[in-house]
Amino acid sequence: MTRALCGIDPALPGDRRPERVWYTSYGSNTHLGRLAAYLRGGRPPGAGRDYPGCRNPAPPARSLPVELTGALYFATRSPVWDGGRAFYDPEADGRVLARAHLVTVEQFTDIAVQEMYREPRGDRLDLAEVLTRGRAVLGDGRYETLVCAGQIDGLPALTFTAPWRMNDVPWIAPSLPYVRFLASGLLSAGAWDAADVASYLAACPGAAGHWSEEDLTALLDEEA
Repeated sequence: MTRALCGIDPALPGDRRPERVWYTSYGSNTHLGRLAAYLRGGRPPGAGRDYPGCRNPAPPARSLPVELTGALYFATRSPVWDGGRAFYDPEADGRVLARAHLVTVEQFTDIAVQEMYREPRGDRLDLAEVLTRGRAVLGDGRYETLVCAGQIDGLPALTFTAPWRMNDVPWIAPSLPYVRFLASGLLSAGAWDAADVASYLAACPGAAGHWSEEDLTALLDEEA
């Protein structure tokens, strides 16, 4: 069942100091194998970087397919993937296919700081502002803006994105390894079929005009 249609409560959670959160991935970390590099450390296939991993390398307690209000787009060039990165604009019209992973706050912190090209240390992110206001800007970098999309089963659904809006930056097409992880991660979530995933990604700014539905369907067929 797709929890997106009945599981995300748009209200902000009441607990400002939760022990667990739903890390809600809309990019390549929709793929559990890709996410494992952030949790356990290592280099996923096709990436140009080794990840140190989390202090707690345990897999998510649960992973659920969800849909967010907003838009997915690809921008800035990743030196890891040699192509555009996925970003989330929660203020844009549309829907975003995603996967929510139930992790500890410490794990969410360590995943976030690795996305910021930092080393996990002994602290935790202060989530008070994002859980109170729905958004917290920690810096001007790519993934230094926290967003709370609401809650699932009483726990916050958190993600990170850029501080700018979708139309404020040039769009850049994602590379083959990156879009493969993203597409196969969404497909393996079990809520959408290959046609759904292919048509969704082919329409996202940055991918549109570079990755056709036929291209993306062929990539997913290779993964099957």
